[in-house]
Amino acid sequence: MIDDELWSAIGDPTRRRMLDLLLADGGGTATGLSERLPVTRQAVAKHLGVLERAGLVHSAPSGRERRYAVAEDRLAHAINQLADVTHAWDRRLQRIKTIAEAIERKERP
Repeated sequence: MIDDELWSAIGDPTRRRMLDLLLADGGGTATGLSERLPVTRQAVAKHLGVLERAGLVHSAPSGRERRYAVAEDRLAHAINQLADVTHAWDRRLQRIKTIAEAIERKERP
């Protein structure tokens, strides 16, 4: 079963870039992310909120800010879902190929 909230969160390119940065750096703050992205700190904070509601990041107080880190178990869940979808589409495409080949064989003189 596909988790729509999870994939909606991952579907945004800015949020994917944020996840990349958080993974590469082992975490970060909204201010730190906004310095590396072409969006305002407020926009980063909103994106982090979406990621947190989807369970992709978790946060903890760090001085006057919150420090965010990727929830690796939730990311692994997304990867597993993607693998399942990939597998399902591979089976569907193979079936279409088999049908197309059967039609082609029947149409050959």
